[in-house]
Amino acid sequence: MRVPLSWLREYVDLPAGETGRDVAARLVRAGLEVETVEQLGADLKGPIVVGEVLSIEELAGFKKPIRHCFVNVGDANGTGEPQEIVCGATNFAVGDKVVVVLPGAVLPGPFPIAARQTYGHTSAGMICSTRELGMGDDHGGILVLESHLEPGTDAIELLQLVDEVLDIAVTPDRGYCLSMRGVAREAAAAYGLPLADPALLDVPPANADGYPVKVADPAGCDRFVARTVAGVDPSAQSPIWLQRRLQKSGIRPISLTVDITNYVMLEVGQPLHAYDRERVNGPILVRRAEEGEKLTTLDGVERKLSVEDVLICDNSGPIGLAGVMGGASTEILDPAAGPGTTEVIIEAAHFDPISVARTAKRHKLPSEASKRFERGVDPDAARAAAQRAVDLLVLIAGGTAEAGVTDIAAPHPLRTIQIAADLPDRVAGTEYGRETVTRRLQEIGCTVIGADVLEVTPPTWRPDLTDPYDLAEEVIRLEGYDNVPARMPTVPPGRGLTEVQRFHRRTGVALAGAGYVEVINYPFIGESLLDALGLDADDERRRTVKLVNPLNDEEPSLRTSLVPGLLGALRRNVGRGNTDLALFETGTVFLPKAEQKIAPRLPVDRRPVEEELAALDAALPNQPRRVAVALAGERLPSGWWGKGGASCWADAIEAARTVARAANVELTVRQSQLAPWHPGRCAELAVGDRVVGYAGELHPRVIKALNLPERTSVMELDLDLLFADGAQRVSGPTVSSYPVATQDVALIVDSAVPAAEVEAALREGAGELLESIRLFDVFTGEQAGEGKKSLAYSLRFRATDRTLTADEASAARESAVAAAAARTGAVLRGA
Repeated sequence: MRVPLSWLREYVDLPAGETGRDVAARLVRAGLEVETVEQLGADLKGPIVVGEVLSIEELAGFKKPIRHCFVNVGDANGTGEPQEIVCGATNFAVGDKVVVVLPGAVLPGPFPIAARQTYGHTSAGMICSTRELGMGDDHGGILVLESHLEPGTDAIELLQLVDEVLDIAVTPDRGYCLSMRGVAREAAAAYGLPLADPALLDVPPANADGYPVKVADPAGCDRFVARTVAGVDPSAQSPIWLQRRLQKSGIRPISLTVDITNYVMLEVGQPLHAYDRERVNGPILVRRAEEGEKLTTLDGVERKLSVEDVLICDNSGPIGLAGVMGGASTEILDPAAGPGTTEVIIEAAHFDPISVARTAKRHKLPSEASKRFERGVDPDAARAAAQRAVDLLVLIAGGTAEAGVTDIAAPHPLRTIQIAADLPDRVAGTEYGRETVTRRLQEIGCTVIGADVLEVTPPTWRPDLTDPYDLAEEVIRLEGYDNVPARMPTVPPGRGLTEVQRFHRRTGVALAGAGYVEVINYPFIGESLLDALGLDADDERRRTVKLVNPLNDEEPSLRTSLVPGLLGALRRNVGRGNTDLALFETGTVFLPKAEQKIAPRLPVDRRPVEEELAALDAALPNQPRRVAVALAGERLPSGWWGKGGASCWADAIEAARTVARAANVELTVRQSQLAPWHPGRCAELAVGDRVVGYAGELHPRVIKALNLPERTSVMELDLDLLFADGAQRVSGPTVSSYPVATQDVALIVDSAVPAAEVEAALREGAGELLESIRLFDVFTGEQAGEGKKSLAYSLRFRATDRTLTADEASAARESAVAAAAARTGAVLRGA
């Protein structure tokens, strides 16, 4: 909302020395967002006066029209003689009043003006267009003024060329500030001055002689005011003061009737629409659109209407989109193109904000009217706005206001809010007092009664005030947020990080120490990405939590896995030339419950009780925390020392072991199959009998679908399950000073037997003396036998209190082999 300071002073008697920046500072302190203060005419310097064209000589022999003019500028030039000026514009004639810039003046730019010789004549000044005066971008010709103006009149003051304009970013809850009336109310409260409300007009009551109107949809239109003006002079032009106020407010003047409706909208905040009465066919009807109806709007576009659109209709059908834009069939006629409009119907209505917002969005047709309706318009301002438009038409266009007044209004029950008088004190942590609270609420238009508990009735232009805390916020902002004391909160004695937090930090530090780089991705996912991962239709990871209002229509759900986002980050890095990558991410995934409940609305005037918090938790999806890694390119870099090593599935499994060590658990790795991993290079990660994640190389089809590097490997683990299985505190290893006894064993097993199962059996059979076990060789071939494989393990035995004898080490080895034979059918190789 652009607010000219000169216009604002009509409603609030601001101190004479107050500048635009001073006013902006006060409004910002009151909670408005003043983005800029534009200085109009700051580099303008006179003399700039009104001139009367006395004669025009057309100069021939030039490539473009050139005119040698004599202009009467009164005594502004010091001699009273006509001013000689050469001009290239042709849209003015002898007798016209124009704006003349005399030598010594400076135009915006800055552009100094001096007398000079041009086209064989002396040009002592300049006849100006609106753009040269800084009034707008129109450079179609010379600005022609009203005929009654006296030559020599100061044009700077006449055209209001010097002014300050405040550009205010109006937030959605302060729609009343999309008007001079609303901003003036804020300025009056900020300065403690009275407000001259432009909506306080004497308006005749409704009567039966008004233009016939029927509202068939009270939910979409709860108020409709219609007034009629006859005998309007179609050739009447908008006066300079009206045009200038529109221009400063960012609206282009069009014609007198349209300019008046725009002016009143800016002044009072009530959008208006004007109809040519001679083109309206019968009574006006407000209703919803019917299937298949169409309307050609004022912009000349034929629009297919929705059954949700509220329409203004006559006997011929739709003549306007309610609250958005009028129809072309009843628009005010331009007198330059025909006889012009002489009888005008003024519409001032109040439409449902949601309906208007949806209609404007559906038709991609934002307008100044819809911008105001969707933020909330004062329904009680309709009568005053219609009266103001009628008065201006009568005053400027010589029309006659007809006695008939149409005012159809649905009942509006008053909203009363009870608020404790000390609530603003408790919210802000300071003391305002009941008198201050009452005064500030009355300044914004509320009716206040009561003592300790106030009964407050918000004004009709503040639909955003619905809660006691809304009223408390109004008091606090008007008293000044800078006056709210800043106190450090009392912090209870700290207990440090929780064990879960310590574990999460250890996980990140461990992976970073292993050469991984942490990334953070958006938690959104779409069906197309799940398809690319090759997930089956009944895969649990396809059961997602859908967002009501997603940021991206292609990703309308919350993630059920960290892998998709991590692969997206890896693909973006590869596309930017980073080919050797090791990325990791920790974060929550969102798993819907079998029966999803609706979240309750928690109170704001107290702390929620345990039952309310439990109901809120029950409505949330399960959100386990996970960790995932993705690798591509070289894990060990190549260099002068030799060829490096490419990352593979084994690195992804080792990353899982790194996380498991941070959780103080032993990870079991066994072969598995699960999308999106390669069926022959996928490992299931378990702690005991519980599966906690998967790791391995991606399926080639997934790599192709997502355009990833070959042999890309990923791993994903459930950190909550790891923490539940691990010790809450990580303890250091037991160190023995006695020597180690190493025993190797090679076992023949069926090819289908997992090596992890053989290792578990050996570990169980070896007993407490076993310090570590390592698989160092896997062999298949004729020597192993058909359908068999040889697994060679290195077993390290050590005691904490003595040196083991050879017999003790051999006995432990034999026990381990026996356990493996019993559980897996293993046979000692060479036996």
